[in-house]
Amino acid sequence: MENQTDNNMTNEAEVAQYLENNPLFFSNHSGLLATMHLPNPHGSGTVSLAERQQVAQRDKIRQIERKYNELLQFGIENDEKSNKVHKLTLALLNASNLTEILNALNSSLQNDFDISSIKVMLWTEPKNNDDASHVAFEEIDEISKAWAEGLIEPYCGDLPNLNLPSLKINDEAKSYAITTLEIGTPVGLLVMASDDEKRFYPDMGTLFVKRIGELVSAALSQQLV
Repeated sequence: MENQTDNNMTNEAEVAQYLENNPLFFSNHSGLLATMHLPNPHGSGTVSLAERQQVAQRDKIRQIERKYNELLQFGIENDEKSNKVHKLTLALLNASNLTEILNALNSSLQNDFDISSIKVMLWTEPKNNDDASHVAFEEIDEISKAWAEGLIEPYCGDLPNLNLPSLKINDEAKSYAITTLEIGTPVGLLVMASDDEKRFYPDMGTLFVKRIGELVSAALSQQLV
């Protein structure tokens, strides 16, 4: 039985190779096309070779259309995100002090990006002593700080560790996006949280999260020691 199966596979391979090497075969034997029937891929019975080719072509067109629609949707979403980042950039540029910078950031992330909660944590000194009382300079525990300083790429997902109490925003936060704020070296963290557990997830793209962190870092560079 195995030999018969092997022989059938060998014969099929030889036929396929022959047809590939002789592209004019069906042109020279056009009558075969009218008599050849193949299993219907979308139901019972058989269809002619020409009909089977049409079915395959329609399936391919549907796949291309589906892929195109996916790419189009990604493009629309990225354009929307780019416009929101641009709006945030302008707001940060127009801010003249640390309080205005952080207020502009909170307003943009909550109203434009629809992010439920935001926390900025800074462990460097402000240039303006009056800013030292800002909530952003509240003490961060050493474990959370060490975790943050070891963060190479933005983190997205659940609260990364229950032993990082400084990172937790509130009990309603179900998913987090966290990125470091750097001015040469890490000087703080931007923590964004959503009450939607699917909003931020480990395999999501982090380009825009990273860009927002870079924008905030640049804006804060003139306000920190």
